[in-house]
Amino acid sequence: MSQDAFATSRLLRENISRVVLGKDELVQMLVVTLIAGEHLLLEDVPGVGKTLAAKALASSIEGSFARLQFTPDLLPSDITGSAIYRSDTRDFEFKRGPIFNHVVVADEINRAPPRTQSALLEAMSEGCVSIDGITHPLPKPFIVVATQNPFEFEGTYTLPESQMDRFLLRSSIGYPSREIEKEVMSTHRLGEPVNQLKAVVTTEQIKTAQDAARDIRFDETLVDYLLSIVDATRQDDAFQVGVSTRGALSFYRACQARAITEERDFVTPDDVKALAVPCLSHRLLTNGIFQDAGRKTVTDHLTDLVARIPVPV
Repeated sequence: MSQDAFATSRLLRENISRVVLGKDELVQMLVVTLIAGEHLLLEDVPGVGKTLAAKALASSIEGSFARLQFTPDLLPSDITGSAIYRSDTRDFEFKRGPIFNHVVVADEINRAPPRTQSALLEAMSEGCVSIDGITHPLPKPFIVVATQNPFEFEGTYTLPESQMDRFLLRSSIGYPSREIEKEVMSTHRLGEPVNQLKAVVTTEQIKTAQDAARDIRFDETLVDYLLSIVDATRQDDAFQVGVSTRGALSFYRACQARAITEERDFVTPDDVKALAVPCLSHRLLTNGIFQDAGRKTVTDHLTDLVARIPVPV
């Protein structure tokens, strides 16, 4: 099963990299999140390819895809669907919303009001939607790739901590190098290359890879190393709230999924170190001491904290 999972991961990474140029780490984050069976938050300025990356992932899978543009007037039913009365049958029929797809791109998620965000929260955490007391399961695999601009605050609603905790990883894209940007100019002359991308794996192959990830060997010393990082966030004066047990479990599963993308059937210290910041930084709440101390960012402080923890040999 592991060999099948390795092949699935390889195909996905190669296919996505055809249109997401020069961003190997981002591509790996996309595949890690999918194989872990959770969700990804992309934070960056507009126009650097957040939606492109999400569409590339969706196009690489033989599954359904939906894109939601979050706006202040978006209603929960616009995401989940609603019961519609049919005069011919004199009964209510449930019309499914766009959340009932394998890959859902939620663009500018922080522009929707809290009530609408909570509708997405249930789907992300429970893998189902409840309408009028009836629970409707979502398709599997199911992944939400959400985007937001961290520098624009007017007309936005901050994501609650409970929803931030539902994202396995938070990542940014950053500006490309001059060489890569020049290549982008060339490849986009005749249109969007992502529209020409073909599916390379099936939903069944994804589910097989997800099952294989749960069997990846995680040595006890590495579990202790992971938990030492988690505990350090709870003891550090810079953080008002440390990483929760749910966050620690997500960290654990992310490391297993990363091992799949590296074509290994065991976790290494590199997996833990590489995922500590993208997996934990958005789960932390800072306090006034952190701001007054003149430290840079949560990411910078967490990076320093991880570097101080001894790596098991």
